[in-house]
Amino acid sequence: MSDAEILFDVKDGLGVITLNRPKALNALTHGMILELERVIPGWEKDPAIKAVVLRGAGDRAFCAGGDVTNLYRESRENPSGTLRRDFFRDEYIINRRIYRYAKPWISLIDGIFMGGGVGLSAHGSHTVASEKLLFAMPETTIGLFPDVGGGYFLSRLQGALGVFLALTSYRLKIADALWAGIVHFHVPSARMNDLQAALGSANLAGPDADRKVDAVIAGFTADPGLPTLPAMMPDIDRCFSAESVAEIEAKLKQHGGEWAERQLAALLKLSPLAMAITLEQLRRCANRSFEDTMTIEYRMSQAAMRPDHDFFEGVRALLIDKDQKPKWNPPTNDGVTPAMVEAHFKPVSNDLLFD
Repeated sequence: MSDAEILFDVKDGLGVITLNRPKALNALTHGMILELERVIPGWEKDPAIKAVVLRGAGDRAFCAGGDVTNLYRESRENPSGTLRRDFFRDEYIINRRIYRYAKPWISLIDGIFMGGGVGLSAHGSHTVASEKLLFAMPETTIGLFPDVGGGYFLSRLQGALGVFLALTSYRLKIADALWAGIVHFHVPSARMNDLQAALGSANLAGPDADRKVDAVIAGFTADPGLPTLPAMMPDIDRCFSAESVAEIEAKLKQHGGEWAERQLAALLKLSPLAMAITLEQLRRCANRSFEDTMTIEYRMSQAAMRPDHDFFEGVRALLIDKDQKPKWNPPTNDGVTPAMVEAHFKPVSNDLLFD
């Protein structure tokens, strides 16, 4: 396979994209984002291409998220650099392009499915996942927030599930991801190539292309097994329906038991600021358009690119030095002020605005 980070091919009328960094779990770089923007607008207009198929190279991951280590290095080595601005801006433009794409956008997810990889898939018309799927939005673990449209799709999950997933980075396997509506179909890993071939052979022309894709995929689906989330939902709704992080933590303490203790332990490791802005993000985006959500998230991303933000301390502790001991600022919920949260939602000089 080519050494290129992302591969583009046209086969049997399908535009096939392969995220090609298997050793890095296909983590998304700025260069890959720019290549997507170079190619996919043309495919959308090309009558010879009936649909787009997105895959990840290797046998471990579809895409584990954005390659944020480069953002950290630029902040330390080149403070006046533009990557911290351009990475998020260009990524969100791609997320919006996928959301509005005029042709079927079919993601074949065969492994780890997190962060930036979700942004390339969840907003498309068809998400197909294998038994190897492992979903999470783990941004709060590095002092960030669930971006790439997380404010849009997480806030629309049932009950308090979106808040739970956004704050705890809880991982879902295929049965739960399917039950929650995060992915649309389950197709076994061994049948993914056959599914792509069938899509290539199918007539997908006409205004009902999405329905035709549904019909092709239906011939390959399998039973994912029983989900675990339904039994958890009463506890999730009881503890994560709250106005503040402090209230969520108090509800977990009051609830007691092994499940609540695990969730509380997870929250106590996280940046209080990241949790507060995430909760506000989901609240603000719950009834906003996708475009409005991306504008809000871009503003948040740029506030998080300040050199002293918890994001950089999170990346240092978890991904650079790997000491797993971030020193959050402020260190407790009590230290997070309304002004600190509000600063993440103010317009920026190069606002990302859509027509």
